[in-house]
Amino acid sequence: MDKEKLFNEFPPVSTEQWESKINADLKGADYYKKLVWKTLEGFPVNPYYRQEDLKKLDYLNVPVNTFPYVRAIKEDNNWIVRQDVKISNIDVANSTAYEALFKGADAVGFIGSGEVITNQAAFNRLLRGIHLNKKEVNFISGHAGPDFLSMLVNYAEDYNFDKKQVRGSLDFDPIRFLNANGRFYYDSSERALQRVTRVINFGKEHLPLFRVLSVNGHYFNNAGATAVQELAFALSVGTEYLSKLTYDKVNIDDIAPRMQFIFGVGSNYFLEIAKFRAARLLWAHIVKAFNPANEDTCKMFIHAETTTWNKTAYDPHVNMLRVTTEAMSSAIAGVDSLSVKSYDNIFAESDDFSNRIARNVQLVLKEESHFDKVTDPAAGSYYVENLTNLIAKEAWNLFLKVEEKGGYIAAFTQGYIQDALEETALQRDINIATRKEILLGTNQFPNFSEKLDEKAKVRKMFKTRVTKKNIIERPLYMYRGSEAFEKLRLSVDKAEKTPVAFMLTFGNLAMRRARAQFAANFFACAGFEIVDNIGFNSIEDGVKAAFKKKADIVVLCSADDDYASAAKETLDLLNDKAILVVAGAPSFMEDLKAQGVNNFINVKSNVLHELQGYCEQLNIN
Repeated sequence: MDKEKLFNEFPPVSTEQWESKINADLKGADYYKKLVWKTLEGFPVNPYYRQEDLKKLDYLNVPVNTFPYVRAIKEDNNWIVRQDVKISNIDVANSTAYEALFKGADAVGFIGSGEVITNQAAFNRLLRGIHLNKKEVNFISGHAGPDFLSMLVNYAEDYNFDKKQVRGSLDFDPIRFLNANGRFYYDSSERALQRVTRVINFGKEHLPLFRVLSVNGHYFNNAGATAVQELAFALSVGTEYLSKLTYDKVNIDDIAPRMQFIFGVGSNYFLEIAKFRAARLLWAHIVKAFNPANEDTCKMFIHAETTTWNKTAYDPHVNMLRVTTEAMSSAIAGVDSLSVKSYDNIFAESDDFSNRIARNVQLVLKEESHFDKVTDPAAGSYYVENLTNLIAKEAWNLFLKVEEKGGYIAAFTQGYIQDALEETALQRDINIATRKEILLGTNQFPNFSEKLDEKAKVRKMFKTRVTKKNIIERPLYMYRGSEAFEKLRLSVDKAEKTPVAFMLTFGNLAMRRARAQFAANFFACAGFEIVDNIGFNSIEDGVKAAFKKKADIVVLCSADDDYASAAKETLDLLNDKAILVVAGAPSFMEDLKAQGVNNFINVKSNVLHELQGYCEQLNIN
């Protein structure tokens, strides 16, 4: 075989040569500030990586389905397509689930507690027509999970299904209840964890392939966590279960294979891929420390679901694009099962159309893009491998900090988990308010004419902090990043008069168009009516046109130099009949303020804060 390398005529270029060329092009600018990206997780990401950066990664040559399982726990990349169904009406839920399975889903997840499914007969109606040995069934039912498990065993026996081949899961996770409510639903961690022991033993005896214990890492994700925090805290919860259960003499080889980790997946494409790969790596080493008899015990079963944190009620069809990239990250990373939430999930009861679109995202990735045919396609990527290593290191360090505090429950009762998540969420809120983090259609490039659909369930859209009685510590606050903008825009939607933002464009052609577009997008984020203009020959003509349009806000749009005299002239002509805003940040801003021109918007503005201020001035609450 000819082993001659391609393109021998191109000599190799060393890292030193690359760096020398880059620094020359930077012309003295700070390399770190210009080119190195510091993630929200807190670690730096270089502008490029090379083969030499992989030398320190000792797992690279480990085959697929081999410890430490970075490269997936199965030989192929096929994953379980799951569609979740809410149980509000038993027969409707059954029909929806049956249709989903008929039209391509491999599994269903029933969302609902014992309030609807109160007895065996009701449970049987829910599963009517579903073949338990061909399709997976999952129950997102909280502390009612063990009761559903017993009913599932009875159902399998009554309808002659092979119980040894029944697959699926419970989201049974007492610590999840602690996260959501600040207390255990059995009064104490000891009682809650004793029930976990009984559930593990019951599952082993009756449904050996059924996953009966979950770690709901997506709760952290939906509280605004970074990838590192979600991974570290989820691993800590999982370790808490392993420690307590093995202390109760439950065999590690009986526990770990009956667990699943449920992670949220967001739109940070490559970081999400790396997160899942790092999760398998770290969990494998954690389980190995418990000395399992079977190395397969170290495998992590990952169920991913598209996060709600970045989903929006305004311009909701963008959510379809978001879940598509999230599903792609999940599939490339080799998750074991995946739920794609419907685009209208946050503000409406999903219908046939939205459920179909959500389901088909996964089917297209399989049937048309063949994502299920190649295992770990990111393997060997200089960038993804280094991200995997960075996330693994940072998550492990954070995991150790939690362990030093006595484990997850102890850290939660000390408020450490909540403090860390709230600090991150606050930073993300600031980033969204200042457009460092973009939510397309909400804080950038909104649909100017959109009004919230009348069918939207406003109560469902917004979360509130609830002070609960008898809590150990405050619960996690799960919300969506777009809520503050949506509340503001909803208040404008409901106002007696929609405020009008008028673009008074003049002077320099390029700058007036650029700044008018910026300002129009700025005020449209609050749902203001936008009146844009080609340009005016004089300030006086512009002000007259603004009065004709009954403008509430007049935005001066031109080059900085043009504002020196025009801003004061405009202010005088408006005579307090409208709010004057200058688009830009001229160097003589303080001089203009001394003349009474106080409102400026530019790329460094806190968009949310500014819009709230203008609404307040216009008496919109």
